[in-house]
Amino acid sequence: MGRIKKVLFVVNPISGAIEKTDLIEQVRNHLKKIEASLFIYLTTGNDDCASIEKRIKELKPCRILVAGGDGTIKMVTEALKGEEIPLGIIPAGSANGLAINLNLPANVNEQLDIAFGDSFRKMDIINIDGELCLHMSDFGLNAELIKKYENSNMRGKLGYLLQSIPTLVQSDYPFEFKIETNKTTYNTEGILLAIANAKSYGTGATVNPQGKIDDGLFEILIFKNFDFIEILKTLRNEVVLDPDFVEIISTQKATISCSSPVAFQIDGEYMGEKNKIEVSFSPHILLLAAPAPVK
Repeated sequence: MGRIKKVLFVVNPISGAIEKTDLIEQVRNHLKKIEASLFIYLTTGNDDCASIEKRIKELKPCRILVAGGDGTIKMVTEALKGEEIPLGIIPAGSANGLAINLNLPANVNEQLDIAFGDSFRKMDIINIDGELCLHMSDFGLNAELIKKYENSNMRGKLGYLLQSIPTLVQSDYPFEFKIETNKTTYNTEGILLAIANAKSYGTGATVNPQGKIDDGLFEILIFKNFDFIEILKTLRNEVVLDPDFVEIISTQKATISCSSPVAFQIDGEYMGEKNKIEVSFSPHILLLAAPAPVK
């Protein structure tokens, strides 16, 4: 890629628990070593995507660095409009699912070495009714949990866990789904239907063991029932799940319908109740500065 001369650093100042002032100084010091110019954009929540797109066109940066969660990364991806500018990530949100799927280290200095290094991956992107999905969306119980979690005062994994108890009791599962792909039509039911471009949720639970962000396919996973042994397997990152617990469909396009509206989320953001979505696919659209995949 050659020498890095200009870096656009997009920072979400209110995401996660990382102090952004110290982080900005750390990035500034890192870039002094490679003699690169730093341009900082702090998100405001007001028309950020258009503002970032304008900054990209004006600056023509060699690299973009994002400090935030999956929502901030998604917004920068939308602003890139398919331009092949490498994107580096400092996971600094409440949901860092993409960083987990990329196996990014926890240490910020190591994250910066990767973000400004020469190891890249071209990532597939899912499009759901005009919304980008980087790694995981779903109908059903998890989306209901996210809704309750967003409306509660509790934060962190403990808050998520405590919200799960009333959700499991009150939810009207199983849900009925119709899945139409370019090959066939499936009628099925389950407690959760996931659309996955990667292996794991931001919590670390591996629900799509064979998932890859750059294999030219996404998976639709139908979790049929509560099987606590199989759920524990996802938390232990085991790669073989019982087909009686989860059914997996690999495709590049799908229409998914529900018999009645069901809670839906994309990359940890609750999107309301949906009874039909159109899912399409763009292979190798996002260039990421990331470690080589673990084989």
